[in-house]
Amino acid sequence: MTIRIIPQRFAPHAQGLLRIAAALLFMQHGAAKLFGVPHVAMFDDLKLFSLLGAAGVLELFGGLLLLLGLFTRPVAFILSGQMAVAYFFFHAGQDLWPLLNKGELAALYCFVFLFFAAAGPGAFAIDRE
Repeated sequence: MTIRIIPQRFAPHAQGLLRIAAALLFMQHGAAKLFGVPHVAMFDDLKLFSLLGAAGVLELFGGLLLLLGLFTRPVAFILSGQMAVAYFFFHAGQDLWPLLNKGELAALYCFVFLFFAAAGPGAFAIDRE
């Protein structure tokens, strides 16, 4: 016997809401890098044609595509890879534990995006399956 708090028929809706929430949160990183909104002092002198500039483009426009649910699987796969690179290049070398190396968010985004690459967009998407 399985006890379900939320009926199974709502799973695509929960999946779609997770996609939308993750995309909106992820887009903030790109907006901070490219437009300075919200302001993050570390990105003040960021050049568009740099590693962080390219990350900002992926975060903003990849996040927008995820938000809309357009090309969800390939975009999520690319963003999952981006977050794996971010974790291993910028965080993992500082400490073994994600809590201590400040890589929790990169690791979590990596696996959330990997989920969408495998499972699809859920409800509320332009390219619903």
